[in-house]
Amino acid sequence: MPEPIRIIAFDLDGTLLDSNKELSPANLAALERAAAAGIELVPTTGRFFNAMPAPIRELPFLRYAITINGAAVSDLRAGKTIYQAEMPWRLALDIMRELDPLPVAYDCYMGNRAYMTAALKEKIDDMVSSPHYRRMLRDLRIFVPDLKEYLMEQKKDVQKIQFFSPDEALRKRLLKELPLRYENIYASTSVPDNVEINQIHANKGEALMVLADYLGVPRDATMAFGDGLNDLSMIKDAGIGVAMANACDEAKELAGWIAPSCDEAGVAWGINKFCFGEM
Repeated sequence: MPEPIRIIAFDLDGTLLDSNKELSPANLAALERAAAAGIELVPTTGRFFNAMPAPIRELPFLRYAITINGAAVSDLRAGKTIYQAEMPWRLALDIMRELDPLPVAYDCYMGNRAYMTAALKEKIDDMVSSPHYRRMLRDLRIFVPDLKEYLMEQKKDVQKIQFFSPDEALRKRLLKELPLRYENIYASTSVPDNVEINQIHANKGEALMVLADYLGVPRDATMAFGDGLNDLSMIKDAGIGVAMANACDEAKELAGWIAPSCDEAGVAWGINKFCFGEM
């Protein structure tokens, strides 16, 4: 008999949320059904917790969250961090200095908040194609006079560096080259125009396995849904790895199953199929 699913990890943008960044009634109903069956439902996102949409943050059955691509695993009800994986602040400074002369707008996540140099605010429209992400950057970033100087003052390790650029060739080059030049980091992407740089152990797959161990849940009893490069590790590590029909090719190749797209309530399809045996 296959192990019954006890943890479901799901990416947000392009996975649980539709193209309008909304939680569909079908996906909500499936989450509620799974929660009623005692399954832990875990948003697993590149965002920090307060940047998640209110309909997700306010789900009454939510207890655990994997955020910032796995840089933090939180027990929300207990108000404690179960796991964290951050890059040294001096390493973050070196990466920022490399990004400075390039046509990008970058920020960093630190202490579950996101910071950006104030002057880069003027570049957002040029660097970010999606109106939704433009609003997010303006509304959810703390703008400081100079991010590098702020980091040198704070001397706090960094959860993630993220940059946006419309130059696809540049993004692809840096995705490949940055992990070769700097130790113990990896680069991924989750939304149009962005590249995300994390500490090597700040990935969704390791974070999901840490949470499973914490809860005493075997790997085979975990399921993960995703669509982007930052979802590859959890699609690979989960007992059941599911890619959305709208996922990148790498995710589809790695996944054991392909769900309908984020606009067709693919997460609901997977929950009903694998948790409740409905075809």
